[in-house]
Amino acid sequence: MSSKVLYSFLFLALGGVLSAQPRAGDPKLPSTLRFRRVAEPKENAFTVLVPEGWQTAGGIVRVNPLTGGGALNAIEAKADFSVKRDAQGTAMIRFLPDTRFVDVRGTPVGNVGVFRPGSNYNGATVYPVMDPATFLASVAFPYAHPQARPPQVLERKPLPALVEELKVGARYNPVLASFQYAAGMITISYDEGGIRYREKMVTGIVAMGPKWAGGWNNTRAFLVRAPENEFDSLAPIFAIIQNSVKINPQWLAGEIQGQIYRGQKSLQIQQDIQRIERETVEHRQQSNAEIHNDMYLTLTGQADYVNPFTHEVERGSNDWKYRWVTPSGEEVYSNADNYDPNFDSNTNRTDFKRSAVREHP
Repeated sequence: MSSKVLYSFLFLALGGVLSAQPRAGDPKLPSTLRFRRVAEPKENAFTVLVPEGWQTAGGIVRVNPLTGGGALNAIEAKADFSVKRDAQGTAMIRFLPDTRFVDVRGTPVGNVGVFRPGSNYNGATVYPVMDPATFLASVAFPYAHPQARPPQVLERKPLPALVEELKVGARYNPVLASFQYAAGMITISYDEGGIRYREKMVTGIVAMGPKWAGGWNNTRAFLVRAPENEFDSLAPIFAIIQNSVKINPQWLAGEIQGQIYRGQKSLQIQQDIQRIERETVEHRQQSNAEIHNDMYLTLTGQADYVNPFTHEVERGSNDWKYRWVTPSGEEVYSNADNYDPNFDSNTNRTDFKRSAVREHP
């Protein structure tokens, strides 16, 4: 997905601390955990690490402006992608698509009274701008869990660090400076299929205001869930998955060109809104990696490792004592002092190297 789409994926602040050294792992975690690198299945837009035995679902989604009622949600690719432990997603991290909405209050079309909440305006649903917690509970949750009972909201938490990252473009663009930004997380509990779940959901909200036809959108929305008694012990696995996403640069280049083309085709309808969105997408190519790190550090204990092949610093879990990687990006974590994945028949590889923790000055 353009950086915009892919990182509609990202970020959670759940509580915890960053540690510089590996530590003894949670006894509920497996002593050794292997990850395979899996490509997004529809357009090969990105790859992600998937724990052995887990599966993926979804991928890139594109809205047809002819069947979708208009152009506002058809400019860029969207991502709706899950990594889950089983077909039911009893343990799951799911990245939700960015979606555009329109708040017609204070706009000329709003004064006409034709576009009521829930109606379609050029491919976007008409809704008043929502704060992050309201959006997550009333829009994102029903979308993600249509069969679940309404959730009990246990906590609402603003995410000021994510807001600051969303506002970076405003430092260079006075138009973006006029937008309103918010970000937040909710912790919820609910029943689905006879299981009681705990879940955390995150999103950013960008509101353009009446000057820009009342357009607003969620961004970087995602969720992690597990049965209540497993949630804390699975947090390190979710963090590894989150940190592992890599965009296909060839796909990204083509997507940006396609967005420019589609934007030009619909300039007759929403010229300024589309121009702003394109600029925001281009900016996120540079800023999202930093956002990704900042927002996930507090999910669980993590450490900076040096990749023995690229010599680049990578973020990894410190809930295991040892980390191994391959040239193609596979990873293995283990607490066993005498374990070597090159001699593990389950990996079927002999090109693993230890990835050492970076020494801080």
